Amino acid sequence: MDERRHIAIFTTASLPWMTGTAVNPLFRAAYLAKDGERIVTLVIPWLSLKDQKLVYPNNITFSSPPEQETYIRHWLHERTGFESDFSLLFYPGKFSLDKRSILAVGDISEVIPDEKADIAILEEPEHLTWYHHGKRWKIKFALVIGIVHTNYLAYVRREKNGRMQAFLLKYLNNWVVGIYCHKVIRLSAATQEYPQSIICNVHGVNPKFLEIGKKKLEQQQNGNQAFSKGAYYIGKMVWSKGYKELLNLLRDHQKELAGLEVDLYGSGEDSDQVHEAAEKLELAVRVHPGRDHADFEFHDYKVFLNPSTTDVVCTTTAEALAMGKIVVCANHPSNEFFKQFPSCRTYDNSDEFVKLTQQALAEQPAQLTDAQRHELSWEAATERFLRAAELEQSLTRKLSKAPSKNFMSTSLNLRSNMDSASAYVHLAASGFEVTRKFFGAIPRSLQPDEEQCKELGLAMPAGKRGSGK
Repeated sequence: MDERRHIAIFTTASLPWMTGTAVNPLFRAAYLAKDGERIVTLVIPWLSLKDQKLVYPNNITFSSPPEQETYIRHWLHERTGFESDFSLLFYPGKFSLDKRSILAVGDISEVIPDEKADIAILEEPEHLTWYHHGKRWKIKFALVIGIVHTNYLAYVRREKNGRMQAFLLKYLNNWVVGIYCHKVIRLSAATQEYPQSIICNVHGVNPKFLEIGKKKLEQQQNGNQAFSKGAYYIGKMVWSKGYKELLNLLRDHQKELAGLEVDLYGSGEDSDQVHEAAEKLELAVRVHPGRDHADFEFHDYKVFLNPSTTDVVCTTTAEALAMGKIVVCANHPSNEFFKQFPSCRTYDNSDEFVKLTQQALAEQPAQLTDAQRHELSWEAATERFLRAAELEQSLTRKLSKAPSKNFMSTSLNLRSNMDSASAYVHLAASGFEVTRKFFGAIPRSLQPDEEQCKELGLAMPAGKRGSGK
């Protein structure tokens, strides 16, 4: 009898959308399954063609889930170099234009059969449970682990009525995450606090970046010039991703930074405004379209400037360190993990930013040790996750504390009532204009429509198809 734990990883995005919740859960699935000690399933959203055209870059679309799975597995193999032994399943999703994110449709926990429901990992548990319509996660799965990726409160505070929205969002997040998760892992202290949560960076970097860093180290050891370019930044080109902070710093210190050249790479809704702001500076700030950070274009840059404070753990900062670069970033909880690396320089104010940037351009990056390089890897991230999740301990506790039938019945009823109250909160929240952006009723979100049922091989919903009623 196969006694391996069954782990189902549910996430809110999928390739080719190059967002953190598409990439990081994919690597997590690959590395959790690598040693064969666990049975792993990655569960990702399937979008109908009209939504794919809105979300996926470079006009990439798929006519069927198997076609998208082939694309995803090829992309992953190119980066890891090994065949990944995990299953890939799809749940129906819809893209919300106003939220710029994918929302689950119906009860996505049904993707995993009850007899295989053991451990669930919810990547972005708030996002996955804001509109959850179905079976209680804690009842279906023996252990539910939420991994908090996003600092939603920081984004909301930047919007109209931001303080009120953030206040309501904080308490609703606490409510749904507490109800649906046994354990919560926060990637950094930059996320909102949750009861009984722990802080642990359980993300690693694409192995390609570590390979680039090793080549740069060899160049340095051979006495060759490893870095021929100066400073750059890469990120989605929206103001909230650090562009406003960086351009303000450059604008306010143009005299001290005279001669500095900076290249900005990214694509996004604020690209035109970023272009305009950069052109007004006396410094040479060039703006380029977004591209893969592993691209050869970035190998020779020496200094990565990242003033963003909305990230939880910035993936591009980890990638830059892995490539052997010097990183100048804000002294912020999101960057706490990176302080262990000698090439990470943090600043508390604009004067320190100028000083550290000048020093970084004049120096050579410190060489990473093997141990430091390992800390950035997905192997180390997986080790940290297994320790933080305490999977084996949770199984032991569960078996040693098997409750009586009467107690179990009472416990399940209590949880059922709490979850029913949670559903009521979701519906009540839709009546408030200030929270409608996050918690309002989503048209046709209760059931997948006819097209998605055909694409995913699901049974057609009873009654009015796709009505969501």
